[in-house]
Amino acid sequence: MNKKIIKITLLMILIVVGITEFRIMIVNSIKTNGSFLNKLTDNTELVWNGPRDKKVIALTFDDGPHPRITPKILDLLKKYDVKATFFVLGKHVQFYPEPLKRIKEEGHEIGNHTFSHIDVKNTSEKKIQEEFEKTQDEVFSVIGEKPTVFRPPFGYYNKAVKKVAKKYGVKIILWSTSQDTKDWSNPGVEKIVRTVLNNICNGDIILLHDYVEGRSQTYEALKVILPELKERGYKFVTISQLIDMNNNENIKLEMVED
Repeated sequence: MNKKIIKITLLMILIVVGITEFRIMIVNSIKTNGSFLNKLTDNTELVWNGPRDKKVIALTFDDGPHPRITPKILDLLKKYDVKATFFVLGKHVQFYPEPLKRIKEEGHEIGNHTFSHIDVKNTSEKKIQEEFEKTQDEVFSVIGEKPTVFRPPFGYYNKAVKKVAKKYGVKIILWSTSQDTKDWSNPGVEKIVRTVLNNICNGDIILLHDYVEGRSQTYEALKVILPELKERGYKFVTISQLIDMNNNENIKLEMVED
C-alpha cells in the first residue's frame, strides 16, 4: 500500500513539474507576440536562456547608452569583474558615443535594439529593417564593428522581425521569464533585487536598463545583486558566450566552485 502511494505521489509531482514548464513556455510565447506553434517548432533564432546545467548567467542592459548612468554601471561591473551585454538604441549612440566606446574597450558585448525603440507589432518589415540597419551603422561608426545579436523593443517578435534577423544573420535575444526586473518603471531598489535574487537559475538572462526616465534605481540594485550572485558562485557571461554554450561549442570558462 505504501509503495502504491509513493508511486502515485511521484507521478503527481512529475505531472505538476511538466505543467509548470508548459505554462512557462506559453507565457513566454504570448509575452513576445509569437505564436505558440512557432515557439514549439521554430525557435532556433530565438534565445531565451542559456544551458540549465551550468552555473552561468547573462546580464543585459537595454535602451542606452546614457551619458551618466552607463558609466556608473560600467564602474560597478569593472569592480566585480563582470561582463555584460548592452542592447543600444541607434539614436542614443549618435548623441553619446563615448560610453559605447568604453563598453567595447572593457570587454562587454554590444547588441542592436533598433534606432528609436519602435513598436514592431505596428511597424512594416521595411521600417524594421531601416531601424535595424541605422543602428548597425551607428555602432560601426563608433567602434568599427556591427552587433551580432538583436533584441527587439518590448521583446516582441513576429514574422517581419524574424525575417530581418535571418537576413542579417543575427540571433533574437529575449530574456528569462522570471528575470524581467521592470527597473525602467522604478519599482524600488528592493523589488529589483528580489526579482533577480529570489528567482535566479542557471542559464538565466537578466533584463535591466541603463537608460530610464528620471532617477535610475538600477545602479543601487546592482550594488547588492552583483556581489551576492558572485558569492553564490555564478559566472557572468556575454550573450554570445551563452549562445555558444547553447550550441554545445566548447568555450573555456573559469567556473567558480559551488
